[in-house]
Amino acid sequence: MVNENEPAPADARYLPAATPSGRIGIVHLGLGAFHRAHQAVYLERHRQRTQESDWGVCSANLRGNVALVDRLRDAGHRYHVAEYADSVNVTVREIGVIEEALFTGCDSQGLWGRDLETLLTRMTLESVRIVTLTVTEKGYFLSPAEGSLLCDDPRITADIEAPTTPRTAPGILVEALVRRRAAGLPPFTVLSCDNMPDNGQRTRAAVIQLAAFRDAELADWIDREVAFPCSMVDRIVPAMTAADFERLAALGTADANAVVGEAFAQWVIEDDFPQGRPAWEGDGVEMVDDVAPFETMKLRMLNGSHSLLAYLGALDGIETVFDAVSREALVALLRQYMLEEAAPTLAMPSNTDLTVYAESLLARFANDSLRHRLQQIAMDGSQKLPQRWCHGALARLEAGADVPCTALGVAAWIRYTAGQDLHGTAYHVDDPLAATFATLHERHGDSVERLVEAFLAVDAVFPSALARWPGFSQAVTTAYHTLTAAGLATALARIPSS
Repeated sequence: MVNENEPAPADARYLPAATPSGRIGIVHLGLGAFHRAHQAVYLERHRQRTQESDWGVCSANLRGNVALVDRLRDAGHRYHVAEYADSVNVTVREIGVIEEALFTGCDSQGLWGRDLETLLTRMTLESVRIVTLTVTEKGYFLSPAEGSLLCDDPRITADIEAPTTPRTAPGILVEALVRRRAAGLPPFTVLSCDNMPDNGQRTRAAVIQLAAFRDAELADWIDREVAFPCSMVDRIVPAMTAADFERLAALGTADANAVVGEAFAQWVIEDDFPQGRPAWEGDGVEMVDDVAPFETMKLRMLNGSHSLLAYLGALDGIETVFDAVSREALVALLRQYMLEEAAPTLAMPSNTDLTVYAESLLARFANDSLRHRLQQIAMDGSQKLPQRWCHGALARLEAGADVPCTALGVAAWIRYTAGQDLHGTAYHVDDPLAATFATLHERHGDSVERLVEAFLAVDAVFPSALARWPGFSQAVTTAYHTLTAAGLATALARIPSS
């Protein structure tokens, strides 16, 4: 019988090769496609430009795909990134900055933590000065609306009860910091690269709240001594498909570990690294005093638009972002949403032209080389909507304006969580609260008014002030009626314009 509460036993087949400690300067948590197509690309540029070898990366997959880790090891940790400006213009890069790949998740036998001890050992190397993360919003185990630690989540409970064998990213950070403190080493800087507002501060909150269960003095030390700078990351990186691998093979790159993305990339980082950092400025990274304006701009305009396309498009059977923006009515919706509902809530530097930014996003969405599936974007909506739609909508309503595009988006999201599109095709709802949403549909599905009211009462998603705002519930209810009774085209046609 497999005991999921015990780490996997050491297996000589999977023990990582000895790694020169001087080559590991960064540990990354979350070895997914985005990390490999974004941060690793910037770090590869830096290595190629400077010929420095001090900033090699040890990257760990905390859940999911153990096969990826093993394939990377077999390939000497080298892989390719294809950057598409369009279907014709593509640049293929070989990336070699990842020095080591580890797996700490649950394997096919139900055993977890195969490389956990190795990961914690790497995180206590004196040479490691930065730990970066791309674990998605749900990987921080924070309430999306309130920012409090989800202490009743079984994985957080496990980390509280067995802190020296952590399963979560916050737990791994706490245990590694405990070990560094005991060894008399300065703490590493923790750099979140996930799409969350104030992602550094939210990471700080998760780590400190979890550390407090272990030791109040430890929590105070982390609060005083550990830097958690914020960052904003931007690059569209779709999930790989068979067609992507075929296209790369036709270009002469047969690589099972390859990833594809758009040519555009952006990384804005708050410059707070007490133990030092790479000279990223020379590689296109924007080092700033305050990331918040850029972060909020991207979340509300780019990510908010993506979510509109995801839920409305998926309900109508549209497969990809490119397919969606091939419809003029959806482009008009995005333009109205970005310029009339999102942009007015932003406080940007004076040289920022949000109209130009909006048009650049529409051009990026229309990149015909990317098969960015709407179902991929639709994942984990309960974790994303507060920062993408809700906070901006509330600000707009408080300013005396209406938010018809957001109301339609919320209606589409509620309908999406039923697990069946407007044409009767079923799909899997991938969301931490999927079971809750299924229950709400079962209880209130015979009344749109009660269904909308029940969803808006989910305070993990909707701020209470927005849920109670006069007229918002009715706007969502009306949009839901139109969408389900008359279809997407009619719902888009009935959105009032200014």
